[in-house]
Amino acid sequence: MSDAAEKSKRPRVNVRRPEVMELVAAEVARHYQSSIVEKIRNHSGELTVGGTTVRLAQQFGFCYGVERAIDLAYAARRVFPESRIFLIGEIIHNPEVNRQLVDMGIVSLPWQEMNGSYDNLTADDVVIVPAFGAPTSFMEKIEQQGCYVVDTTCGDVMKVWRRVRGYAKEGVTSIIHGKAGHEETRATASRAQGEDGKGHYLIILTLADTDYVCDYIRGKVDKAAFLAKFQDAISPGFDPDAHLAHVGVANQTTMLKSETEEIQRRVRTAMVDRDGDAANFQVFDTICGATQERQDALFQMLDKKMDLLLVVGGYNSSNTTHLVEIGEEHLPTFFIRDASCLKSLEQIVHYDIHHKEEVTSAYSQLLLGDQPVTIGITAGASCPNNLIEDTILKVFELRGITREQLVVA
Repeated sequence: MSDAAEKSKRPRVNVRRPEVMELVAAEVARHYQSSIVEKIRNHSGELTVGGTTVRLAQQFGFCYGVERAIDLAYAARRVFPESRIFLIGEIIHNPEVNRQLVDMGIVSLPWQEMNGSYDNLTADDVVIVPAFGAPTSFMEKIEQQGCYVVDTTCGDVMKVWRRVRGYAKEGVTSIIHGKAGHEETRATASRAQGEDGKGHYLIILTLADTDYVCDYIRGKVDKAAFLAKFQDAISPGFDPDAHLAHVGVANQTTMLKSETEEIQRRVRTAMVDRDGDAANFQVFDTICGATQERQDALFQMLDKKMDLLLVVGGYNSSNTTHLVEIGEEHLPTFFIRDASCLKSLEQIVHYDIHHKEEVTSAYSQLLLGDQPVTIGITAGASCPNNLIEDTILKVFELRGITREQLVVA
């Protein structure tokens, strides 16, 4: 048997070796941990110096799945120090973490579609699958090339895959609550087609999308109009007349739970209106536990008075965006990438999730002056603690409080 043939038999590789992971743990801690954040967490999550109070959510930042993905990526470089290492897209949605991997010589491959980069992979190369997973076509390609595969796909994502595969076997169409262009949703949709490729899916994002689907189920929408509206969010050969007969709801794991539940309720009601009962409707709770913990922690945090909320994370992070949506319902909320977005007491650079662009806002009436203020800080599951520390330090600095004063406090 040739070397290439032998390598094609063992595409998955275990890099979690004790001697490697000990070194990885130290390196990851050096890059991303924060003693200041841990001290504030141990101090009821709140710190007041002078007239400035910073309050942290009880749950924020890296979840287990993200930590595992980062650990495996770092371990891959140590296990394969001389090999070419590639990553499908981004390991997670955080610029700082992805920059660290680039500095380690890990090259990002296109994730929207495959190009010649995949044809150039060899049996000596290592390919990392990100925490979001990857579509089945990508996985088949890299295995055909015989590459070593380091799979960091989150366990919660794989639970969704098992559910939608089950739907496909039963002839049930997966209605996936998520963003059609998101890496995780694309990976889930590919599994919803089943092992034989004959399964079907429909991706919906908003409650307006849901109502449109429900109107079709009730016979109130033209078929051509339906197909035109969802042309980029349906499986090949999707026929709404046939494929909305039996449906099961699943979701991108990082969506807002309350919205997913409302989608489930509306679709079920439409099925009952059409069929007389819910026999042709299935549902399975596939919201990530860490996502829900961070949402619940923010709701709890909002029970106390705050003047301002900062949400820290990558602008393309779905779970972080939903934290912003929650915050905006209650108080001035700013979605910042990192501490550099806090330009001065007069200016905050932040991401407008509605217009999908970075903007600069003035908020001098709160931050200027000596009046007491309480600033809340939270972050999505892909944000490291070192970025939270930088944000805390910058907030106090802008209010005239030094790092040394913080350490004493």
